[in-house]
Amino acid sequence: MTDLPVSPVGAHVPVSGGLAKRGLAYTADIGAETIQVFVTNPRGWATVPGDPAEDARLRERDDLPVFIHAPYLINLGAPDEAVAQKSVASLEHALRRGAEIGALGVVVHTGSAVRGGRDEGLDRMRSRLLPLLDRLGDGVPPVLLEPMAGQGQVLCATVDDLAGYLDALDRHPRAAVCLDTAHAFAAGHDIATRAGMRAMLDRFGEVVGADRLRLIHANDSKEPCGSRKDRHENIGAGHIGADPFGELFRHPVSAGVPITLETPGPEGPHAADVRTLKELRGDGPRPS
Repeated sequence: MTDLPVSPVGAHVPVSGGLAKRGLAYTADIGAETIQVFVTNPRGWATVPGDPAEDARLRERDDLPVFIHAPYLINLGAPDEAVAQKSVASLEHALRRGAEIGALGVVVHTGSAVRGGRDEGLDRMRSRLLPLLDRLGDGVPPVLLEPMAGQGQVLCATVDDLAGYLDALDRHPRAAVCLDTAHAFAAGHDIATRAGMRAMLDRFGEVVGADRLRLIHANDSKEPCGSRKDRHENIGAGHIGADPFGELFRHPVSAGVPITLETPGPEGPHAADVRTLKELRGDGPRPS
């Protein structure tokens, strides 16, 4: 049997007090091997420049894969042109900041039509995202499209939705994927067993392609399968349970892909979740 690549495990880390100074200290405290950060207020439109010294410290950490999560307000499928323009500007800022800190990708939610239906929303998204990807090119990290939990008129929730979303972008080479387990569960993928997780990843490989998967958000869920509610829980404390996450390290689609937690913190719970994932990876005995 061919050895599978090893997925590094980490978390979204706080950066108040310094992108590297605070973020790297938290990284060490929880035993993270990969991290995700915000580079601006995730709930606002204001953009801020980076600190060159802090950026350099992150960029020099070749042993630590770093990812950026773009602001939550971004909606490239919005019917409101003012929101759309702010969304494009905000995503461009995050991508340029990604280049400055050496990030491997910038996560952005796939958005909502808000009204008018999914097809119209996908057309609007395409008209805004494709020109941005073409204009920025290889000078910035890839966009990592994150399917949502399925609420309202979201443009993408299930793995099959994701295939259609990428088709709308002509499978652009700079468009990759961040898969969130809590979102997939809320959207109807029953991944509460290893067989269920395997089936979801099998389908991903079939209709999206393993080469598109660049990051996984490992989150348990406070809500049951198909709830369409995005409520994260610590690993093993929700409706998914701990054991299915072990499949992420063994499936050919996901093996080797960095895994970051977005579970309730702070350091103590995050460190426990990191340990649980490492144990499921095979680093040591699983907790009883």
